[in-house]
Amino acid sequence: MSSPRERNAPWKGGKKGAHGHLNRKAHKGSDDWLWGWHAVSAALANPAREAPQRLLATSERAQEIEARFGRLRALEIAEAGLIAQNLPAGAVHQGVALRIPPLPEWGLDAFRPRPGAVLLMLDQVTDPQNVGAILRSAAAFGAAGVVLQDRHAPKLTGALAKAAAGAVDQIPTARVVNLSRALEELTEAGWRAVGLDGGAQSDLAEALDGGPTVLVLGSEGEGLRRLVAEHCDELAKIPMPGGFESLNVSAAAAVALYEAARPRLSALGAGEK
Repeated sequence: MSSPRERNAPWKGGKKGAHGHLNRKAHKGSDDWLWGWHAVSAALANPAREAPQRLLATSERAQEIEARFGRLRALEIAEAGLIAQNLPAGAVHQGVALRIPPLPEWGLDAFRPRPGAVLLMLDQVTDPQNVGAILRSAAAFGAAGVVLQDRHAPKLTGALAKAAAGAVDQIPTARVVNLSRALEELTEAGWRAVGLDGGAQSDLAEALDGGPTVLVLGSEGEGLRRLVAEHCDELAKIPMPGGFESLNVSAAAAVALYEAARPRLSALGAGEK
């Protein structure tokens, strides 16, 4: 599959208008929603998204949405408590929640190898908070995209999207059935795979060569699975002189992305002098 098709411009106008009030009984809380201002506003601004199914907002948030996006047909004004009833317990929605079809899927052929380009691949990283934080770091450090395993990764909604703070709509994400085969395909296309392994001999800085790189991270506790590790061109570790054994996977991803981006950041700094 290739990169997602362009969708129509943002969805405006509509049956109820921007000030329809929600007065029907809320259904059981669901994690199929996006909630939180950054996640929702990024989704509304993304032209690759289809029209939303429902958009719930407090009156104050509704005014912000209308000022930024115009009149949206899906917008329904609701009290904060009623919005919360549609979401999982404890969801911090910041006065807005959006139900929208999933993003179009990306294929591996959409990721073009170029000098300095970095892809992240996550091997059975299943915690939504961790994956969301990794997407946020990927956006911050200019990663080309993130590759997830189809059956062992959370949906790009709910707590994940909240933790990603809008990065779900900024970082291309591909889902594949088999990570090992995906690494073979990426290697054939010109990418070099570096797997993070605390027991490796090489430090990450030594393993990075400035070429197009896939950084492969495994789950906490288990690490990289054997077959995935065998499909990496090199294994490397993040040196930890403090003596601590390991980092949370989202923290490790942020450190690895920074290390991979350092030559680019240095070049930018030199250009500013």
